Amino acid sequence: MTEPRWYRGSLHNHTNLSDGDSNPQVVADWYRRNGYQFIVFTDHNRVTKLDTGAKDFLVVPGEEVTARINGGETAIHINGLGMERAVEPISKGDAVSTLQANIDAILTAGGLPSINHPNYTWAFTHKQLVQVTGAALLEVHNAHPIVNTVGGAGRPSCEEIWDGVLSAGVRIFGIATDDSHHFQGDFIPKRGNPGRGWVVVRATQLTQEAMLNALRSGGFYASTGVALARLEADRQRIALRCEQERDFVYTVEFIGKHGQRLQQTYGLESEYRLRGDEGYVRAVVKCSDGSKAWVQPVFA
Repeated sequence: MTEPRWYRGSLHNHTNLSDGDSNPQVVADWYRRNGYQFIVFTDHNRVTKLDTGAKDFLVVPGEEVTARINGGETAIHINGLGMERAVEPISKGDAVSTLQANIDAILTAGGLPSINHPNYTWAFTHKQLVQVTGAALLEVHNAHPIVNTVGGAGRPSCEEIWDGVLSAGVRIFGIATDDSHHFQGDFIPKRGNPGRGWVVVRATQLTQEAMLNALRSGGFYASTGVALARLEADRQRIALRCEQERDFVYTVEFIGKHGQRLQQTYGLESEYRLRGDEGYVRAVVKCSDGSKAWVQPVFA
């Protein structure tokens, strides 16, 4: 048997075939040069494909199904990962109906549904998401500068929205993405540049099927910079070890139902043993440089 290994991937990217500034080859080349093993193209309302011919780098086709409601004021965007054909966006009268209709269309087309940036245009929170079925992934961090990832003014962050969904008993896994648009010109916080949010998937081979299966089952962690040297998670415990970088220090929080902090530790290694009454347990690793990693929930 082939031993599993970790593959770094970017799940939300745009080319100049929608509203990005670079062609698909330029986008793929940037990620390959910068240590990624796979990416997903998610242009708006179309499927973008590219065969690089590389055995060590995978391009997965996808689509950002882009709907709007409330007279166009509210954006409902859902990525279909692994889409081989495009689906037309469906706009219903409210967020729940629109989310469900487009998730269903993605599933029918063979895609893996990933719900994008819930705070963009303040479109929906956990209150709507708990009424929806079929989604596998939720962006708990989207690095685009206009999507309000951290919330504010009484509105929940995307991570808090994730806890709200999990606390209602809905199993969905959290991802970090670039939502990249800008590969040319300045790399500054106010532009949608690449390299700011990714997933690290554990699989035995670099294939589209293996990547999507791992994402579907939670066999990955999400990151904005923290790298894990070891991660073990089952219904008995979550154990991890961070890779030491420079003189950075690390805080690990284990989070349970309703976002309750169950345990906090410091250092490179951390472990939490489940009691069985937590509902779920997930971990977030915070580095002193401001970056994070999110470990997927274990359900008690």
